[in-house]
Amino acid sequence: MKRREFILALGGVVAAIPVASAQQATMPTIGFLDSGFAKGMDAYLDGFRRGLKETGYAEGENVAIVFRWSEGRMDQLKTFAAELAARPVDVIVGSRGPAPGLAAKAATSTIPVVFQTGSDPVEIGLVASMNRPGGNVTGVTRMSTALIPKRLGVLRELVPGMSKLALLVNPNGPQTAEQIRDMQEPTRALGLQLHIVEAGNESELEATFAEARKVNAQALIVASDNLFIGARGRVVEQAAQHALPTIYFEPESVRAGGLMCYSASLADSFRQAGVYAGRILRGAKPAELPVLQPDKFELILNLKTAKALGLTVPPTLLATADEVIE
Repeated sequence: MKRREFILALGGVVAAIPVASAQQATMPTIGFLDSGFAKGMDAYLDGFRRGLKETGYAEGENVAIVFRWSEGRMDQLKTFAAELAARPVDVIVGSRGPAPGLAAKAATSTIPVVFQTGSDPVEIGLVASMNRPGGNVTGVTRMSTALIPKRLGVLRELVPGMSKLALLVNPNGPQTAEQIRDMQEPTRALGLQLHIVEAGNESELEATFAEARKVNAQALIVASDNLFIGARGRVVEQAAQHALPTIYFEPESVRAGGLMCYSASLADSFRQAGVYAGRILRGAKPAELPVLQPDKFELILNLKTAKALGLTVPPTLLATADEVIE
């Protein structure tokens, strides 16, 4: 190669480097801040990515996602939120419960924040209004408290004559006190005795289910908690081992062998969060995006598990089920 041709070719390579770097630098980044473990989250992350895709974004192609899992350590959420704000990312998504969204809100007043929670976002201080959130925060709520009477109703249909109910909670969970409080009035109104059983880690589940049986609970409700998502296989196993009819807060537990679930679709809630993250990247302002509420609810029954427990599923319940696993 002649000297002149070599210099021209080299110049072309050097000129291309800043262009590639610039393209990489301009790819928007989402900070995904979660209060639990990555384990057991595949179906919900798929939902989040579907939501992004609806707005024209695909991870690794035109958007990057930085994941931060606090693994149940609430103090880590503040550290991670501050880290994501300092990077800075273009949007912070606070996933599973109010704590990630609140940590992100405290860390920045300028970077948009999208929360995904089961709580009332106005009551806990995430937004000023459902319709006009204001500030830099908006998101998705499943409004889990409103579904408690329906959960109790379908459980009573499947376990007729039920008078004593156990509620499985994580004593270290950030929403545990709220969940216990929210269960008390609906159970009292139905004349049910409520017994609280606790498991702070996966290894305690066996003793917890044994306690539920010892107090003669006729059925059990699993509270919404990241621990029970990560340990869903063990929870389902213990429910079967102790022959305890159990209703779950997320459908993946029923597909893993659990008895039943009635809830707003958790996967769809993550999809909605993905849509909002994408819309904000496109220029939408969080203050003008109303908080999304569930429009899809799921009643899922596992007939094989019902049969193993000696339960007869009423035809009315079968007729209203969105998914029946045989």
